[in-house]
Amino acid sequence: MPRSRAPSPATRRLLQELASPWAWRHGYDLARVTGLKSGTLYPLLIRLNADGLLEAEWRASDEPGRPPRHVYRLTQSGLQFAHALAEESPDAAVSPTPESVR
Repeated sequence: MPRSRAPSPATRRLLQELASPWAWRHGYDLARVTGLKSGTLYPLLIRLNADGLLEAEWRASDEPGRPPRHVYRLTQSGLQFAHALAEESPDAAVSPTPESVR
């Protein structure tokens, strides 16, 4: 069941990053580019997946001997939601605030 409250600055930043470019992304890459710590990032990814805005799957590593990794991509409704948020308040999604990174 989707939440009814407004997305946090951390959620907005994550959605912005997942929307551009729209492609499969690893959690480590998302953490690096958004500045979100794993304790913030992974619960957001789980929530977005549960809300139907994100899809996740396991992918084999490109490097031999490395375990499979989870990759994430916005669904069509997630992509539309991210674009709607950006149009609603483009400045709010530009960069994380210190509170959103904690």
